[in-house]
Amino acid sequence: MTTSRAREVIRLTELRGVIFDMDGVLVNSEELIADAAIAMFAEKGHVDTCRARGLAIAVASGADAVKVEANLREVGLSPKLFAAIIDGTQIVRKKPAPDIFLEACRRLGLRPSSCLVIEDAVAGVAAAKAAGTRCLALMTSFDAEQLALADWIAADLSRVPPEALEW
Repeated sequence: MTTSRAREVIRLTELRGVIFDMDGVLVNSEELIADAAIAMFAEKGHVDTCRARGLAIAVASGADAVKVEANLREVGLSPKLFAAIIDGTQIVRKKPAPDIFLEACRRLGLRPSSCLVIEDAVAGVAAAKAAGTRCLALMTSFDAEQLALADWIAADLSRVPPEALEW
């Protein structure tokens, strides 16, 4: 194996964990959740895809634990699917401070540099970058210009660029 190929193989295996924000990423709890949105998420199976790839997964949401669990169940995701769930009551400083994502990384047992945060908010993207993670921003709440600090930007979970999960 050539040195550049060996580096590529190592680079492709740096990603070890994915941290999902809740509102605007896994669910849109600010509005009624449409059956079509639930079906789209189930079809895409992003959580299952990450788990199948051996990635540790977590939810990091500023919402309280009751809302987080209810929202997960609403879209058909058992909280047991996640290695860690961090809610807003478990941290002191809120986004854009990096605390919630640093705590998620700590609970996953991973370095921030080996984690991808999926966010939809400007403050969340700033928090992810401040934590030292890579970030995929979804344009479910803000436009691409406002989310420009993210490493990757997609319209929603159905349009995640492959390279966001291949580093």
